[in-house]
Parts: sequence; structure tokens; C-alpha cells
Amino acid sequence: MIRYSRHASERMIERGISSNEVEDAIRKGSTEMQGSKMLHHYRHFTAVTIRINKDTFVITVMLRC
Repeated sequence: MIRYSRHASERMIERGISSNEVEDAIRKGSTEMQGSKMLHHYRHFTAVTIRINKDTFVITVMLRC
């Protein structure tokens, strides 16, 4: 299951990125490990996640430059 932090939800609204796009980023984007975090690069943004048990927890969503 994919869960979203309040911060990630706020950034998504602010940046016009839907939960469907974030889920596509997690499934289809190029993935890079950064410590315990995973960065999912997709289209014009990056979704940052961590795994908690069997869930994927979205920490934030950033626009790519």
C-alpha cells in the first residue's frame, strides 16, 4: 500500500502532481537509493519514499530542474 505524509500531500497539491502520477513514478520511474530512502525520478518530478513494513511511504515530491 502507498501512504502519503502530510508534507508530501501538501507538496503534491502545491506542484500540481496527482497521486496517480506519484504511483506511476514509483512503478515506472528510474529509482535511485539514497541511504534508506528511494528516489523515483519520473517526468518532471521526483518522489522520495521509504519502506515501512510492506508499505511504501511517500515523504515528499520535488520538481526536477
